Amino acid sequence: MNTNIILYVSIGCLVLLAGWMTFIELRLKKFFRGKKAEDLESVLRNLGEDLKNLRISREKTEKYLKEVEERLKKSLKHVGIVRYNPYGESGSNQSFSIALLDECGNGAVISALYTRDNIKIYAKPVKEYHSEHALSEEEVEAIKRTQLKT
Repeated sequence: MNTNIILYVSIGCLVLLAGWMTFIELRLKKFFRGKKAEDLESVLRNLGEDLKNLRISREKTEKYLKEVEERLKKSLKHVGIVRYNPYGESGSNQSFSIALLDECGNGAVISALYTRDNIKIYAKPVKEYHSEHALSEEEVEAIKRTQLKT
């Protein structure tokens, strides 16, 4: 009777070992994806090369993004406009001042003065929200309006 139990336990162990080996073999096939065990070194080498290429690509992308961010700081970001009548009661609000500034407050303020006979246009440089040229009230207001949007 003891020999039968030992026999059944042995057979059970063999079945478990066969199942375990099949499971391990399936996992290895999945790992190698159809490659042979001798190719393990080349598979690992290829994975290392892919990681190196990804690292290089990430570094290039980060460098490019920094350059783009620097260029964006210099792009037109703030616009403020004021329409007004510079000549009192005669005429209408056809004249305007417009401030066109970047992220740092650098750019220009442009004013157009409208009369029945002509239009006069003036442009003044702006650096850090200030100009070295005398600004009219409307031009100052146009610059202030750009700062309200930040």
